[in-house]
Amino acid sequence: MSKKLTYLVSFVLVLAIGSLAQAGLAEWETAISGANPLHWYKFDESAGTDCVDSGSAGLGGTYDGVTLGVQGHFGAGTAVRFDLSPQNRVNLTGGTDLDTSWTVEYIVMNMKPAAAQGSMALHDSDSTSVRLAGWTSLAEVGFTLYGVEDYQFTPEEGLTLEDLVIPVGEWMHLTWRRDDAGGTQIFFNGKLVGTHTSTIAFPRLRIGGRGGGPADWLDAVLDESVVFGRALTDVEIIAHAAAAGLAGLSAKNPSPANGAFNEDTWANLGWLPGYGAVSHDVYFGENFNDVDAGAESTFQGNQPSTFFVVGFPGFAYPDGLVPSTTYYWRIDEVEADGTTIHKGNVWSFTIPPKTAYAPDPAHSAELVDPDAKLSWTAGFGAKLHTLYFGENFDDVNNASGGLPQGTTTYNPGPLKLAKAYYWRVDEFDAIETYKGDVWSFTTQGAVGSPDPSNGAVDVKQTQIITWSPSVFAASHELYFGTDKDVVKNADTGSPEYKGTRDLGSESYDPGMLEWDTTYYWRVDEVNNANPDSPWTGILWSFTTANFLVVDDFEDYDAGDNQIWYAWHDGLGYGTPGTEPYFPGNGTGSAVGDESTPSYTEETIVHGGNQSMPVFYDNSILRYSEVEKTLTYPRDWTENGVNTLTIWFRGDSDNAAETLYVALNGNAVVTHDNPNAAQIDTWTQWNINLQAFADQGVNLANVNTIAIGLGDKKNPVAGGSGTAYFDDIRLYLP
Repeated sequence: MSKKLTYLVSFVLVLAIGSLAQAGLAEWETAISGANPLHWYKFDESAGTDCVDSGSAGLGGTYDGVTLGVQGHFGAGTAVRFDLSPQNRVNLTGGTDLDTSWTVEYIVMNMKPAAAQGSMALHDSDSTSVRLAGWTSLAEVGFTLYGVEDYQFTPEEGLTLEDLVIPVGEWMHLTWRRDDAGGTQIFFNGKLVGTHTSTIAFPRLRIGGRGGGPADWLDAVLDESVVFGRALTDVEIIAHAAAAGLAGLSAKNPSPANGAFNEDTWANLGWLPGYGAVSHDVYFGENFNDVDAGAESTFQGNQPSTFFVVGFPGFAYPDGLVPSTTYYWRIDEVEADGTTIHKGNVWSFTIPPKTAYAPDPAHSAELVDPDAKLSWTAGFGAKLHTLYFGENFDDVNNASGGLPQGTTTYNPGPLKLAKAYYWRVDEFDAIETYKGDVWSFTTQGAVGSPDPSNGAVDVKQTQIITWSPSVFAASHELYFGTDKDVVKNADTGSPEYKGTRDLGSESYDPGMLEWDTTYYWRVDEVNNANPDSPWTGILWSFTTANFLVVDDFEDYDAGDNQIWYAWHDGLGYGTPGTEPYFPGNGTGSAVGDESTPSYTEETIVHGGNQSMPVFYDNSILRYSEVEKTLTYPRDWTENGVNTLTIWFRGDSDNAAETLYVALNGNAVVTHDNPNAAQIDTWTQWNINLQAFADQGVNLANVNTIAIGLGDKKNPVAGGSGTAYFDDIRLYLP
């Protein structure tokens, strides 16, 4: 089906006639004009072949095969798409290399994943090249003197060459600067990230590659390119990035890296400062929520330096950091006025445990090769390792007296197909032995793919559990309950036995589950033709949520459960007279994304793997809304819940529109921020259910929930954009 065809046609027409101001464009053009550019390519031509130079030198060119008028950083029609082909570039007329100090800035979105020697040229000539991706093993940014060297920048302190690889699908402000007194420097979004002592003459023959071979073809979207006949100052470069809305205001590049293991009981925390920061508020603690909220106990002070020592005498946590503990930290950037503060992300690192960790194969791994070798990461301070391995959990768990070894690998020999294995590693640090956890894995052909996944949390109370069958099984026996040991040891005479499932029926509906409860389940393979049958399966578990899930968007797919079947939008779906069919709700909304396997958003998500994208266009139909008819939960008083929570994310380029939620059609609550659609980070919106009850909603019988942008009760013409929604839940007080 092509549900969006009619809508896309109208959308293109709206864009063609729209006069919505492009965010940040005026600030950018003012900043660049004031710096007296030598060449300025705006790439905003919508037709023809002329590429205009708005700089003082007037070095125009001719477009060759590129796509004009595509979506840019500054809005629709402000950019040019280069699509990795030989006749796909700008040929500059009469340009010669510039062999003096120079600076070049680009606003660019890379579209090609990095690959070894996968170079891409921005500006290029027969002698030199400025490269979005270099002819190197990592394909990081660089510059080239043909026939001499492909220059690799030396990363700034705290960075690696991997940090100089340009990400895919992200608008960036990139700057190369030739400073004859100091070589060549590279800046990402206004920040110096790499240097090199060598220089080249600036190439002015082509933009987008040489055309003679695939090595330098460009796969990217260019919105702006500006060349200066001098070396701009650091202040000018970061000011230009800020004018484009691409200079980071928050601290970034944490060290230790976010989520890393820190192999010591102290740490020197470091970061790169945000644009405009003169000092930094430091928060550090053992609780994510406390650090995120800026609890007094986590505030370590304000300082001008960009490093902070913890776990060392005379500093925070003087007694040292504790093994097997995760620590959280946050840096808020403070501007010169002392009152403008930019809250940072919460980062974390972990002191490794004394026990072995990071097993390979991973715990609960499936489809493991029968020739697999086992390995693990040694526990903190471990000198020797003792491994136990077998086919029975209890045998491995209770084993003792093994022989220690100095390596962190083990070859169990050829393993059986469709079999569950268990293993344990005890660590000795020359003083004490630390018993390890029992890990498990299954080889190819075994029962697998548990849903919910093993160890899953926040599972819905209406969850139906499923699994994939064993290749040797004729049927499966299912065990389910809340007692771990009882389920592990249950047999067909136990209450936990839930019956036999024939092949093709690998599912079980346990009914309404308790809140905040851990359930255990096991699937045994049965084949009466084999004397070893049944084969006991691995014990799996999941924990239900302590809230109600209205929608987490994880169950939608491109088959019978397409997202627009549940969330009705302005487009509708299907053909009149043929089910399923919905004509549309008469608003400017479009839900879903037909370019993904699930028809949902799979990259911009808050939790899980999917979220709901909603495009809104209020220029004609005046407001945009998507609505879901509820089956469960409809009783919004269950267990005493009193708060509706919705996670949402917009985009700074969106038109500012009111965000609202409506229950049962007309009970509407709006977000406090009239520019909520422009918030470009995931944001939690909490709504007291009493706000709906006060409008006459029977909270024990909620039939529909709608999410919209615009003024539902007093519609007025507005703009357009895309917003994302995830994890709609009902919480207790």
